[in-house]
Amino acid sequence: MSSRVVEIFEDKTLIERIKKRLPYLYQIAELECSRAGHIGMEVGSVREKIIVALLIYKFGETNVNTEIPITRPEVDAEIFGQPISIKTITKQGKGFGGVKISWTVDAPKAQEFLNEYSPHCDMVLVRIVWGGNGGLYYIPRETQQDLLDRIGRENYIKLPKPSTNPRGVEIKDMALSQLVEDKDAKAISISWQKSVIDYQPYKRWVDFWREE
Repeated sequence: MSSRVVEIFEDKTLIERIKKRLPYLYQIAELECSRAGHIGMEVGSVREKIIVALLIYKFGETNVNTEIPITRPEVDAEIFGQPISIKTITKQGKGFGGVKISWTVDAPKAQEFLNEYSPHCDMVLVRIVWGGNGGLYYIPRETQQDLLDRIGRENYIKLPKPSTNPRGVEIKDMALSQLVEDKDAKAISISWQKSVIDYQPYKRWVDFWREE
């Protein structure tokens, strides 16, 4: 059954809105999650909410379920009952870099994950390239599973390195590049240019304090 998410990639008006608005909204997210020039890890949750808001804007609030139990770690939302995973990568230069699919860092558990992993849902992927070209992508679950079967788990999944600052288990750069180029994947090319934004992180809270 094809996901309704593909409709986003066929809506010409919405495509132009995404190209214009997504870099601006993601820049706001980074400003909101920054302190002393460093972006905090919480930016990932804000970016995810921006994409979920896009889904709600397109399909309506009643058709987008965001109340996902923590027992379904790969699923970030459901569209008309179909689960999707939302991923974001910030990458400069060529390639995609890896995208996290599990926070598992313990070596035995990571190996167990490698041996048992199978994609459970479609993926919506955002590739941020500030000052360059990235995009918004839709990758069906079947496309993910097919590539996993064809190239093998060791070529698809990157395990965390022992005794280092671990990043968890990731889909490898090469595998991700093949996924977005698959004939069944969808893509919207986005030019990631920053805007001049007078962002005042405390203003709305000060305004709340001023309310009678």
